[in-house]
Amino acid sequence: MRKVLYLLPLMFCLGLGVFFYLGLDGDPRSVPSAFINKPSPEFSLAPLPGRAKAPFANFDVLNRNDLTSGRPLILNVWASWCVPCVAEHPLVDRLAKEEGILVHGINYRDKAVAASNWLNRLGDPFTKVGFDNDGKAGIEWGVYGVPETFVIDGDGTVIFKHAGALTPEIVEKNILPFFKGRN
Repeated sequence: MRKVLYLLPLMFCLGLGVFFYLGLDGDPRSVPSAFINKPSPEFSLAPLPGRAKAPFANFDVLNRNDLTSGRPLILNVWASWCVPCVAEHPLVDRLAKEEGILVHGINYRDKAVAASNWLNRLGDPFTKVGFDNDGKAGIEWGVYGVPETFVIDGDGTVIFKHAGALTPEIVEKNILPFFKGRN
């Protein structure tokens, strides 16, 4: 009986080790979204203050109605303090300018001056940018961290989410197919 009592902690530790080992197999970028194939959440954000005029810029409030344009679009959640946002920005720019995709942005938990300067320095591919200073809209969207990118169907339904920086492979395989023949 005593031997069994000594073996219990060892068996518990081994079981816990196996559990953690199996958990390492998952892709940390494949964060599920509760919104896939569901309507986007209700939200309303003031425009980013200090944003310079850009080719696609619209300086109105960003809200759910902007996601029901009748054609698919991208909603990109970003911040000026986010290093991966800098890395993915040329791809977001390409989607808007070369692919002709409507791209809206949510500036998440940032300082307005820093965000405006960031867009002025790197380029502004966004039609509208909502300023989510307190992060409440990010919570409504289930944002885990920035950057996060959502593909929204023309009726406001979330059809794809990517957590983390976009890569050329993700754009080609997971995002562009939603837009082929639909622009």
